[in-house]
Amino acid sequence: MANTPSAKKAARKIARRTEINTARRSRVRTFLRRVEEALASGDKAAAREAFKQAEPEMMRASSKGVFHKNTASRKISRLAQRVGKLADA
Repeated sequence: MANTPSAKKAARKIARRTEINTARRSRVRTFLRRVEEALASGDKAAAREAFKQAEPEMMRASSKGVFHKNTASRKISRLAQRVGKLADA
C-alpha cells in the first residue's frame, strides 16, 4: 500500500487513467468487431463503412497511448487489405 502522499496521489491517478483506457480499449474493440462481422457476412458496403469508422477510432486510441502507434497502423493496414479484397471480389 502507498505510504507517502505522492504515492497515494499516483495511485489515484493510475486508477483514473486505467478506467479511461479500459473504456477506450473497449470502444476500439467494438468498432473492430463491427468490421469483422461485416467481413464475415460478405457485405462490401457495410465492411467499408465500418472500416471508415474504425480507422480514426483506432488511431485516436494510439495517440492517447492505449495502443502503440505501430500496432494500430498494422491492424488498420491488415483490415484495409481484407476490406479491399472483399470489395474487389
